[in-house]
Amino acid sequence: MFLTISTTGTPERPATDLGFLLHKHPEKAQTFPTSHGTAHVFYPEASTERCTAALLLEVDPVALVRRGKGKGRGGAPDAALAQYVNDRPYAASSLLSVAMSTVFKSALGGTCRAMPERAEETLPLRIEVPVLPARGGAELVRKLFGPLGWSRVDAVAVPLDEQFPEWGDSRYVRLVLEGELRLADALRQLYVLLPVLDDAKHYWVSPDEVDKLLRAGEGWLADHPEQKLITSRYLARRWGLTRQAMERLELVRLAESDDLDVESIDNAVDESTDTEERPVPLAEQRRTAILAALSGAGASRVLDLGCGQGQLVQALLKEERFTEIVGVDVSMRALTIASRRLKLDRMGERQAARVTLQQGALTYTDKRLKGYDAAVLSEVIEHVDLPRLPALEYAVFGSARPRTVLVTTPNVEYNVRWETLPAGHVRHGDHRFEWTRAEFRNWAGKVAGRHGYAVEFVPVGPDDPEVGPPTQMAVFTMTTTDETEKEAKAA
Repeated sequence: MFLTISTTGTPERPATDLGFLLHKHPEKAQTFPTSHGTAHVFYPEASTERCTAALLLEVDPVALVRRGKGKGRGGAPDAALAQYVNDRPYAASSLLSVAMSTVFKSALGGTCRAMPERAEETLPLRIEVPVLPARGGAELVRKLFGPLGWSRVDAVAVPLDEQFPEWGDSRYVRLVLEGELRLADALRQLYVLLPVLDDAKHYWVSPDEVDKLLRAGEGWLADHPEQKLITSRYLARRWGLTRQAMERLELVRLAESDDLDVESIDNAVDESTDTEERPVPLAEQRRTAILAALSGAGASRVLDLGCGQGQLVQALLKEERFTEIVGVDVSMRALTIASRRLKLDRMGERQAARVTLQQGALTYTDKRLKGYDAAVLSEVIEHVDLPRLPALEYAVFGSARPRTVLVTTPNVEYNVRWETLPAGHVRHGDHRFEWTRAEFRNWAGKVAGRHGYAVEFVPVGPDDPEVGPPTQMAVFTMTTTDETEKEAKAA
């Protein structure tokens, strides 16, 4: 990764003042360790008339992979190779932004003890990034940098191969910026917009990234016409963080328009009083959706397959319409906890007659499970190894054959909205896979077709317009009974 910053000067205002502003001496080549490799700062030219500072980041692919370990199972077979063979050592990205914040920390803050007045002045700057990923193309580059005071914004697409022009252009551009800006302002813009254009961050985006964005965006982001896109991409599309940043930017904009301090207009809420409505936990929303679907199906005798510690069984017991409830799990420890939760040893005779807990593996057929109105597999299938999933499918749909089957599973597309879930991780360490909405619908459709069921899909939780709901539920309804099949064979 490579970046150059150039300026011109006069004998009264020599260009080599750039060295003071960057806190890096033009006569030295300096090296700095970073979490992803080694950063080098050197000056290809340094004279009174013209001075250029270069930042070269050598990315260590092995260190990059090691820092990203701990991701859940279920990745693509070639993922291991892709971790090492990629564009990260060569194309400017969030890694270069991190290096800038490490190497040019004082310059980003706009401080210079040796020349404080120069730090506040505009300089004739030329910044060049030879290879910059640009998801959105050269037009987006111009939209992002154009409103920021640059007199020249050149973004030229890099061809895939100069010897084969018919192959077209790559997603990379060569960026050249020229204009009269404060050095701190120029560096802050790059710090934010490099990862925005790459549309990827190579480290965990935590809540303090909002503060970093607002600090770096001070003076330009609140009024930028592409503010929403910049904020969303910088915060890795984490909806909660993006909303928080947008709200704070709106306060900044309002304060600036009225020439007030942000604190003076952000006083509408008494922080000592909690007036915010607390969100309903997703697990509770799941149980509510399951109970509604069972009620809609007219079920009274219900199997909870993979019942775990008995939370759903407990909810079913509270509804009188469910006359028989059977919880099945392979773990005796989970069943023991479920028994304590339900207080089976102290339960009245009439209530106890409604519920049974039994051990069983869902990948094997079990005659005890036949003849029920409905079966629920809530957050179960993702714990089964994919090669074993057909066995579970047959045990439930082919052998037990309840009239209604409810299956809930995480929607992996929604994972980007979980602020505390590192990118690329699954929601639970025991998940063998997590499916997209299309993958789940494809599996459910094939299961329904093979075993004589119709299937409908119900979102559970907030249905995000971009990534869908956090949980997806399939409602299977039997269309072909065993008697119908026997009659069809006899005919």
